[in-house]
Amino acid sequence: MMSDLAPLLQRFFTDKLDGQMNASTHTKAAYADTFRLLLLYAHQRTGIAPSALTLGDLDADLVGGFLQYLEDERGNSAATRNTRRAALRSFFAYASYRAPEAIVTISQVLAIPAKRTKKTLVSFLTAAEADALIAAPDTRVWLGRRDRLLLHLGIQTGLRVSELVGLHTDSIELGPHSQLRCLGKGRKHRVIPLQKPTVRLLSAWIDELGQPGHAPLFPTSTGTPLTRAAVAKLITRHAATAAEKCPSLTEKNITPHTLRHTCAMMLLHAGIDTASIALWLGHATIQTTQVYLHADLELKRRTLDRLPTIGNRPPARYQASDALIAFLAER
Repeated sequence: MMSDLAPLLQRFFTDKLDGQMNASTHTKAAYADTFRLLLLYAHQRTGIAPSALTLGDLDADLVGGFLQYLEDERGNSAATRNTRRAALRSFFAYASYRAPEAIVTISQVLAIPAKRTKKTLVSFLTAAEADALIAAPDTRVWLGRRDRLLLHLGIQTGLRVSELVGLHTDSIELGPHSQLRCLGKGRKHRVIPLQKPTVRLLSAWIDELGQPGHAPLFPTSTGTPLTRAAVAKLITRHAATAAEKCPSLTEKNITPHTLRHTCAMMLLHAGIDTASIALWLGHATIQTTQVYLHADLELKRRTLDRLPTIGNRPPARYQASDALIAFLAER
């Protein structure tokens, strides 16, 4: 019997990921890696070649065993396990409309719960820490001016690192209503307004580049766009420099995503509602933005714990009446 899995999986990548989701190259690679691991695991478990597997072979017992195998034998974290599970759920949800004869198997797989993970608070910078980080690059040199703008723009806009390195000079629109256009996660376009200090830095930098049109906004010394890894390294380097004047930075693990978190918390503290913050950051759902509310609440709780308590007088000791004492004495 011909396998129903292979053509269904191929259509999932072409119809769903490419056609409907317009998924990025990184997303498709992550999904492909998940299914490659699953099919190899299924082959070891069943002895059936990956190309001959059917949808019915990938039942809840096998998929559940695969997720456990990721943790036990591959050493993946619970978060990575959940990410793999999410990719599988996307496929099985797609298959549920196209393989109704396997709906029981599909339903059982979709019912596999995510593994509980320990939630960590997002790391963000205070205003003083952000200022110290932005001031760290040596602006007497070309690379320092580039890095200062990158740090400033990352904090003001909250762009993901992939969005930052993907910017070009024509992504910036300077004028009465200066703004930035970027292609974000899920191939979604969004527009972010720019503040006046950011506009001044951008205008000076674009003039210095002298590269009209579609040139990288943050190039290397050879003119190619910075990589995400390069951005991570320069942030680490400048954070170490900034920590000399702002010691609290030594207590934080500062990554490119810290700039994004800092922007979100600044918006939250400015009174911007979470729906607007979600649009600003390009979140697919508002639930993703709730993490900043939790982080802000936890910060307030920690601050409250350090404050002296009000009205903390010990309660007066209860004095029993003579009648009650007499009653107890008779028992």
